[in-house]
Amino acid sequence: MANLKIKKGDTVVVLSGDDKGKKGKVIATSPKERKVIVEGINIVKKHVKPRRQGENGGIIDVEGALYADKVALFCDKCGKATRVSYKVEDDKKIRVCAKCGENL
Repeated sequence: MANLKIKKGDTVVVLSGDDKGKKGKVIATSPKERKVIVEGINIVKKHVKPRRQGENGGIIDVEGALYADKVALFCDKCGKATRVSYKVEDDKKIRVCAKCGENL
């Protein structure tokens, strides 16, 4: 199982689908399923049942998971989507932008 190059808190750009071109922050990742949940992207309706007395049920909007292959990391310096490259400094592996070499 390969590790995801996208981590929680990263800003990503959606590459395909209904939300193509939109930017958002990664809320959660699921490396086993190779999926990510991005803030404000892939909004789906969820039916919620009231769990306690007096609590309301209904239909709410939540972010759905999407495959990590459908998103690319956003580089602030370049201002566009980029692949992730790695560089070793002081025995530490650092993620860098493949286009400009800026630390991510």
